[in-house]
Amino acid sequence: MNQLVPLPRVWVNATETNLVPAEDRGLAFGDGLFETMRLHGARVPLLERHLQRLQHGALRLRIALDIDELRAEISRFLSSSGTDEGILKLIVTRGDGGRGYRVDAGNESRRILMQRPLARHPAQWWSEGVSIRHCDTRLGSNPALAGMKHLNRLEQVLARLEWDDAQIAEGLMCDQKGRIVEGVSTNLFLVSGGRLLTPVIDHCGVAGVMRGFILDVVAPELALHTEQVHCERALLGAAQEVFLCNAVIGVWPVRQLGAKRWPLGPVTRRVQAHVAQFLAS
Repeated sequence: MNQLVPLPRVWVNATETNLVPAEDRGLAFGDGLFETMRLHGARVPLLERHLQRLQHGALRLRIALDIDELRAEISRFLSSSGTDEGILKLIVTRGDGGRGYRVDAGNESRRILMQRPLARHPAQWWSEGVSIRHCDTRLGSNPALAGMKHLNRLEQVLARLEWDDAQIAEGLMCDQKGRIVEGVSTNLFLVSGGRLLTPVIDHCGVAGVMRGFILDVVAPELALHTEQVHCERALLGAAQEVFLCNAVIGVWPVRQLGAKRWPLGPVTRRVQAHVAQFLAS
């Protein structure tokens, strides 16, 4: 028997509706940005980091966005939701207008807020670690878009179509040179030689909010030396510990990639515990 999935609660430009004009440039061209945020205790623990990334992306894409107005709108949305836990998704598009790819001067951006329940994952993915795979789909190189969470996600869609095994939690994606950049929906960290390493995000990939939090806050507080590196497969294979992260799941230890296995090591556990404590505080 199929379970009914509750429809998401949606605001468009601060109005409760799920209608978006067919002329919206986000729909037509992927002309916009989005953030996927964890809602915990009726608040978004990493809200300011999400808004900073969004504002930076809007400046790079030259999309008009009043970040203070948006912050207040999110606050009103959460205050009226009546739900303490879940996912808050925010989409900002360039709005309507322009013939073809041309952008009209003075375009008004469109803000879409959606609230959904958390996805259900096995509890052992946090406690015992996850199995992952390599994806054949590779990320295109474009420094002008690298780091941003823009609406063009076809590479990730194709990569996620590569497997339908419920035991595989995530897939790793490489750049055009075969270097590992990120997971389909996560960022990657390795523990190697006493260092905490993560792939550099300079030509492709998403500069994840949780990735930034670990680099900027967690690692210094735990006295961990961090480096952003070009991650060859051999570097991954030689790592002592591996974990994945994003703003929704927190930290998943990686225990298996094909025939390769890793232990659930002490650095991963310390980072995981620190992140979990912050998200719950």
